[in-house]
Amino acid sequence: MLFDSHAHLNDEALIEQIEIVLANAKKNNVEKILCVGYDKDSSLLAVELANQYDRVYAAIGIHPSEANRFDIDTTWMEPLFADPKVVAIGEIGLDYYWDKAHVDEQKQLFQKQIELANKYHLPISIHMRDATNDTYLMLKEFKDPNTSGVMHCYSSSKESMQQFLDLNMYISLAGPVTFKNARVPKEVAESVPLNRLLIETDSPYLAPVPFRGKTNEPKNVLFVAEEIARLRETTLTEIQTATYDNACRLFGIK
Repeated sequence: MLFDSHAHLNDEALIEQIEIVLANAKKNNVEKILCVGYDKDSSLLAVELANQYDRVYAAIGIHPSEANRFDIDTTWMEPLFADPKVVAIGEIGLDYYWDKAHVDEQKQLFQKQIELANKYHLPISIHMRDATNDTYLMLKEFKDPNTSGVMHCYSSSKESMQQFLDLNMYISLAGPVTFKNARVPKEVAESVPLNRLLIETDSPYLAPVPFRGKTNEPKNVLFVAEEIARLRETTLTEIQTATYDNACRLFGIK
């Protein structure tokens, strides 16, 4: 069985054909999917989809790219934590690639959502782009050591990976690990402890080889698992089992 630990079924590219997308996933043995929000509307839609489909779970949160558009109000999130299908806060974090003009606002938003995770004992799904050091420092300072989470679509170095593992985080790999010249993700795939590894699609983005450049779907998490198995010189079954069990443990799913 496979668990796509980060997908945007709430994106218009997928939701308009959601039944087909979920059927395709089922054919590739994808048993569970975490649908991840990035603002209020997408988070509410993620919760709606999670309650409509048994195999879908929801993460709710505000993406760092939204920090300049919000007054940092997160009160709408708290009533949703009572829903058993809401299993994480995300995606949250820091992104200096797209926005270097609102670093302070990003940090404020990130801190507030980390503190919510601490308060409600929920794992966090972290978006990190060109902000490795600041992300690490904020997690170290504000995250409760007992609060866990995942570095979504991890793209930083093998050396930095250990820092996040030391903070009780998991490492998730996506389509880029299948790209021919993706040296760093492949190094991470080879070295991350098996009990801290997750896999994802980040669909509809980052489709793996052989679908690179096309709309991604949860079904394609299979190709991520296959490439990691190849890199680690192990069986696909071992990667499937470990990553499925890891995701269920992290998100509190029986």
